[in-house]
Amino acid sequence: MRTHSENRHNKNEGGNNVNQWYQQTAELTQTVQPTPIYHLSAAFSDEEIIAQRRKALALAAEGNWEQAIEIISELIWRYPTSAIDYNNRGLMYFESGQLEKAIADYNRALALNPRLAGVYNNLANYYAAGGKLAAAVVNYDKAIDLNPVHIRAWLNRGIALRDMGLYEQAIENFDSALRLGNLKAHIWAERGRTYEFKGEWQQAIADYKLALNELSRSNFSNFQKATRLQARVESWLTSLLKSLIS
Repeated sequence: MRTHSENRHNKNEGGNNVNQWYQQTAELTQTVQPTPIYHLSAAFSDEEIIAQRRKALALAAEGNWEQAIEIISELIWRYPTSAIDYNNRGLMYFESGQLEKAIADYNRALALNPRLAGVYNNLANYYAAGGKLAAAVVNYDKAIDLNPVHIRAWLNRGIALRDMGLYEQAIENFDSALRLGNLKAHIWAERGRTYEFKGEWQQAIADYKLALNELSRSNFSNFQKATRLQARVESWLTSLLKSLIS
């Protein structure tokens, strides 16, 4: 039988990339009309801007950070008041380990648009990665206040609350996230992990199985992330079942 100390969460399990736990927020659409730099011969159309962002995010998903950052940096050069692009580049800096540049871009994005919920989610992830969980929760709260259906912020806040040992609050948070209808596999997985830490083994097993079933029948846009999540949940479930048998 597992003890509480054996259930302590290791945030570096399976790698150091915080994205394995906390869900980032990238943006495609423009919420504030950018101001083009005056000396450019031509500005991008809205469709071209979104296409460039999609290209950059696709490159980032493949780990091509340098090329992705270069594309977003060009957009920022053309449109220096675009909070969305500062947020996206900050996310790319964060994912590639350039933390000082990430926080600078997040702060610039908030200065330009303090109501962009995705920035607060990403800023919270920055704090969570550094172990500053209370600051992380404050920023997840802000993201949810601005956008009550920001499911990644709900999911991330639940993880942070769990990491703080606030299991009941974390479970309530995951329950609310499930009602939003997306990312169910992720939410069941993280709620199951929380039940496991709380010592409620049967609920944990049930949630792990729900997550694996969802992963097996859903068509995920990011196959690599779905595969990593499936491997992680299978590992959690196997480890839990072995501990209960022994």
